[in-house]
This record gives sequence, C-alpha cells and structure tokens, in this order.
Amino acid sequence: MFERPRSGERAILIHAAHGRVPDESEREEFMELANSAGAEVVAELSCSRRAPDTRYYIGKGKLEDVRAAVKANDAELVICNAPLKPSQERNLERELQCRVLDRSGLILDIFAQRARSFEGKLQVELAQLQHLSTRLVRGWTHLERQKGGIGLRGPGETQLETDRRLVDNRIRLVESRLEELDVRRDMIRRNRNRSENPTVVLVGYTNAGKSTLFNTLTHADVYVEDKLFATLDPTLRKLELPDGRHCILADTVGFIRDLPHELIAAFRSTLQEAREADLILHVIDASDPNCWQRIRQVNAVLRELEADTVPQIRVYNKLDKLDRRPRVTNNLRGEGRAVWLSASSGDGIPLLLQAIRERLRKAKLHGIMHLTPRQGRLRALLFEMGAVLKDTPSDDGGWVLELEMEEQGFRRFLKREALPAEILQTQQVLQPAIA
Repeated sequence: MFERPRSGERAILIHAAHGRVPDESEREEFMELANSAGAEVVAELSCSRRAPDTRYYIGKGKLEDVRAAVKANDAELVICNAPLKPSQERNLERELQCRVLDRSGLILDIFAQRARSFEGKLQVELAQLQHLSTRLVRGWTHLERQKGGIGLRGPGETQLETDRRLVDNRIRLVESRLEELDVRRDMIRRNRNRSENPTVVLVGYTNAGKSTLFNTLTHADVYVEDKLFATLDPTLRKLELPDGRHCILADTVGFIRDLPHELIAAFRSTLQEAREADLILHVIDASDPNCWQRIRQVNAVLRELEADTVPQIRVYNKLDKLDRRPRVTNNLRGEGRAVWLSASSGDGIPLLLQAIRERLRKAKLHGIMHLTPRQGRLRALLFEMGAVLKDTPSDDGGWVLELEMEEQGFRRFLKREALPAEILQTQQVLQPAIA
C-alpha cells in the first residue's frame, strides 16, 4: 500500500519528447513553470522515445534513472513535461514512492497560487476539480473494495465512489456560482456597450509584458513580476486616447503552449473579453528567439475562443533588450498594424496610442430617413445623438432627415427602437479618414 506524500517541493524534472530530441526552449519554459510554482529543482532528466510507454510513459530504463535520482537527491516530487494518463501517474508514484505531476497539474497549481479574486478562485477550483475527477483512484488504492463483516458494512458505496460523488456535487455548486457571476459580468459588459466606449483587450504569451504595458498606459498598479502567470485576475481601466476619446483597456491572463483544456473551459467567461472586444493588442516579447512560435500559439488559443476575427495590433515589447528604436508599420489603409516599443521605459507608447486611435475610428453611415408626424420622438432622439445634418419638413407633416452617424451606434439604435434597416435610404458607408 502506498500513501501519497502531502508536502515537499524538492522536484525532479523529466523532459519527455517523442521521435525527437527535447527542444531547448521547451526545457527553459518548463524550468520557469517549475520555479513559478515554487519548486526547488534538484535534478533534470531528458527522455526521447518513438512512442509513450503505456504503463509509465517513460521507458523502464529511464524509470530506473529517475528512481536513482529520487533517492540520491531525496526528492519529494517528480514533474513530467507531458500529459500523463491517470494510470501512468499512479504507476509512476508506486514505482518512485513520491508524488508525480504532469504539465497540466503544474499549471493548475500555479493558477491556484495566483488567484486573488472570488471569481478567479472559483474558476481555478473548477479546473482543479475537473482535472482531479479522473485521478481520484491514485490516492485511494487501499479503499477500492467495500469492507465486509459485522459493523463494517457501509451504504453500498466504496470510498472512491463517495469521493467521486462529493467531487461531482462540488463541481455543480461551483458551476452554478460561476453562472451567477457570468450574468453579472454580462450586465457590466452591456453597460459598457451603452457607454459607447470601445473595449481594447491585451492578450499574449505569458510573461510577454502585458501587465507592465497595462500599468504604463493606464497608470495603474497591477501586480508585475518576472514570472509565468504573474497576472491571473482580469483588470479593466479607462484609457484616454490622443483625440480626447476614451476606451476601456482590459488585462487578461497570459496564454501558454498546451494550455490545459480544463483551464480554457473554466476561464471561458473571463477570456470572453477578447472575443467581444473592439480591438486586441497582441503583446509579444520581441527579445524571445521563439517569438514567432509564441505568436502562432496565441493565435491558436484565440481561434479556440472564436476571437480570431477581432481586429488586432501586434505590440512587440521589450525593445530595450534589443537596442532598437520604436517604430510602427501600417496596413494598406494606413492604420497601425504593428508597433515596436518598450513598456518598461515608455519608449514608443505615443506610437501605440496613435495606432489604437486610428484602429478605433469607426465607419459612418450617411443617408436619408423619412419620419411620419407620429415619429417625433425618434426625431428628437436622433437630434440628441448628434446624427442630424439637415432637417426638412415633408408634405405629409413629417420630416426628411439627412443623417450621419457611426455604423455600430446606428445598428444599436435600430435594434433598440425595433426599426428595419431599410428606414435609412440611399445610405453609404463612409470610411474614416486617417489624420
């Protein structure tokens, strides 16, 4: 019988790859994850196989090497940089006589340490419970059978079945609480939409400098540290643009390669800010030699969130490490497509603000609307919105209005007043001019 240890941070890392030599950038990222979780790394081992072993994931020869390293370094934890099946984790723990974690379990542990808000803690708990529900058998191998005999007959449920039922009940309770918070979040989002302030969301690979950029732009005091997943709870602040207009800037959790699906599901409501944003600022560590790979991985997560159609500006951060000057490149319409800057020093921030201003310029509709004498309230609303260019009385006692207003605002006006889109005649879309 093997009882799992409850504590201990002395860890051995296993870098596993199949059909290739483990990549150095992956090894460095794995080391950063372990350090972010607070592990004391005492040894590292690499493993390359054509296919994972069905029982241990690693081969028997490598298993002996890991066992020897555990004993030699008095290790209490083994972390594998690969997704392990529950049976493989259980088998490894039996052989190594210490706790075993895979990459998903390590990331979940980091998220549990970083969560500060009530919603963030609930989201992490949900992800952990969903991850744990398939792995309960590891800790209860001595309670898999029902006990018999006088005084030992239970309610017909093994301890394992009882635990699974309790975990399922807790998952349902957490999901119901998150649904209540989702309703509140949707209400706040609708109120933001009514305020006509566009939303700009910061996304990017973890430790790319999103929170530093957020603090520089908004003069906020969001927690910043040179660690993976330093920011977990989303933060929103109002940002003033060069033309005097305002937008809402949102800082979100960083992405990472092979982000556990439990986390994406649990944080879907938080990450929905990116899907419903008017503009995405994709923050990239320009000093990272693997930045193009990171860009593809972030875009893959955005596709999974159905946020890949939102307009995007690439922000190449940490320019101070490359000794280069800030600059901006434009798309075919003359709008900012990519900005090179340093969030820590502030160099290039005016270029980014200008690029945001240009990308948030909205197309305007221009056309003629005929109103009947009974539609005086609509006429008053349009004047209040500043959309009327010319007001001419009609022969039937109504009005002929020449209108020009932002397309998105006009669509919301039509929906609110239950009007057909055809009410605006001879309409045309006016693309904004770039100053």
